[in-house]
Amino acid sequence: MFVGHYAAAMAAKAIEPKAPMWTLAAASQLVDIGWSGFIIAGVEHARVDPSLPGSSLVLYDMPWTHSLPAAFAWSAGAAILVKLLLRLPTWASTVVGLTVFSHWLLDLLVHRPDLALWPGGANVGLGLWNYPVPEQAVEIGLLAVCGGAWVASRKGLGRFAWPAIAFIGFLVTLQIVAMLQPQPAGELPSQAGVMILAIYLLVVALAGLTDLRGNKGAS
Repeated sequence: MFVGHYAAAMAAKAIEPKAPMWTLAAASQLVDIGWSGFIIAGVEHARVDPSLPGSSLVLYDMPWTHSLPAAFAWSAGAAILVKLLLRLPTWASTVVGLTVFSHWLLDLLVHRPDLALWPGGANVGLGLWNYPVPEQAVEIGLLAVCGGAWVASRKGLGRFAWPAIAFIGFLVTLQIVAMLQPQPAGELPSQAGVMILAIYLLVVALAGLTDLRGNKGAS
């Protein structure tokens, strides 16, 4: 799961328009933003095996981002931070926290068994990555359904639909580019973590731009 995680941000925005889209986009990938930072710092580790179907990542060491307790901690921390720093209403802050936790649930669907139920404990994962065509269909399907809900909610609020549609189109393009540029085999280097982090931050910035357009008919 890559850009499919952003479907949760779109669904959350449709449910709670008061939550900034950049915050929801960051929330949907916060676990992986932390993971890429830990890859850079050498705290967590991964390697690439091009012989694997679907994703070539072997995620053998990520207890601080992708274990179940860590996912709960990242979710609660995000909800508290946006409540305190952005002064979001309680419900909007809760939606941000739930969006963070959606990352672990979607990873459970696609990952091979590499998600620890607790650090050092049993690993789980339903392994949809092993079936690339269905996995991609699920990912793009989530974007289509949740993106449609987001666009409809914007129209209901009298806002332009095209910024949301353009953002969705960018995500689909990003997914295609990622599929066509596989990583070389071996340990995932810190430089790859830098590139991954930069992509996540770019998406967050573009998501923020979708909130800048005024209402239809605004001068």
